[in-house]
Amino acid sequence: MDREAVALGGDASRRLRVLAHYTPGDKVAQFVAPESDWLDIRYCAEDDDVTFYRELPDAEVIWHVLRPISGTDLEQAPRCRLVHKLGAGVNTIDVETATRLGIAVANMPGANAPSVAEGTVLLMLAALRRLTELDRATREGRGWPSDPSLGETVRDIGSCTVGLVGYGNIAKRVETIVRAMGAPASAVLHTSTRDDGHPGWRPLPELLAASDIVSLHIPLTDQTAGLLDRDALALMKSDAVLVNTSRGAVIDEDALVDALRSGGLAAAGLDVFAVEPILPDNPLLTLTNVVLTPHVTWYTVDTMRRYLAEAVDNCGRIRDGRNLANVVNGIVVPNRPVNRE
Repeated sequence: MDREAVALGGDASRRLRVLAHYTPGDKVAQFVAPESDWLDIRYCAEDDDVTFYRELPDAEVIWHVLRPISGTDLEQAPRCRLVHKLGAGVNTIDVETATRLGIAVANMPGANAPSVAEGTVLLMLAALRRLTELDRATREGRGWPSDPSLGETVRDIGSCTVGLVGYGNIAKRVETIVRAMGAPASAVLHTSTRDDGHPGWRPLPELLAASDIVSLHIPLTDQTAGLLDRDALALMKSDAVLVNTSRGAVIDEDALVDALRSGGLAAAGLDVFAVEPILPDNPLLTLTNVVLTPHVTWYTVDTMRRYLAEAVDNCGRIRDGRNLANVVNGIVVPNRPVNRE
């Protein structure tokens, strides 16, 4: 394939090689099928390293989901011009190496916000209402008579103070939903790196101490890793619920397990973990006051359509020699040689 012709809008009959690092469903495949005249998409399951490394040398674009892409991986992709994260967080990509090699890294801020926000509220409700415990009791014939502790522990979201750690696209959508469920404006707090002048802003320690539900919406960085450590968790109410749909490593998982076991926290709803996939010996799996999902709050047909629309658009920009959208490392028109020393 003549990479230069594709990149600079030469022979339109030539196709751009994309390595899509996930397994598509029929609806996903149908969505991109009309682009097959100029996009050559090779799908690879995230746990299929054999296919990944076979396709990597010819990939001009990588559509990346969760399986980390290392600098060593990028060194084996001499034709790659763009790693496009299907999502917002790029902590699973070696951005520094990509930049050194002249590979653009782009993301999709806000594209998954509707789905993650709804998934966040789903986990809030499931943890707050003891859903998994009640489901299990009902299946085992222990649901009647009702557990009298329900009337002492289960609450309405609209009666809770909700604390949002981080205040980006997802957190703001969560705020809209919980306020529609009855939470007054004064009962929705948020914290971010600095006081933004919003009446709901609180310093993190104050937010943790005041909230009945704490929901995390922050990227994983050197500053946020382990942000909710043992001391931070100790500030929370003993009947509070912690929800995390951001990145697992922003919580000290050992400290969280201890808090959930000891009654320092009532419950947690977790979609993300420090190590993914979650290891079978992780003690979180043994706790009945934890609701778990496998990093899928973003994963709906609607988000996939938004992702693919943006991914195809950026591929079209490469084909036409135009600046890329949502680049995080400053390489706006990737134009790399086929081979490098």
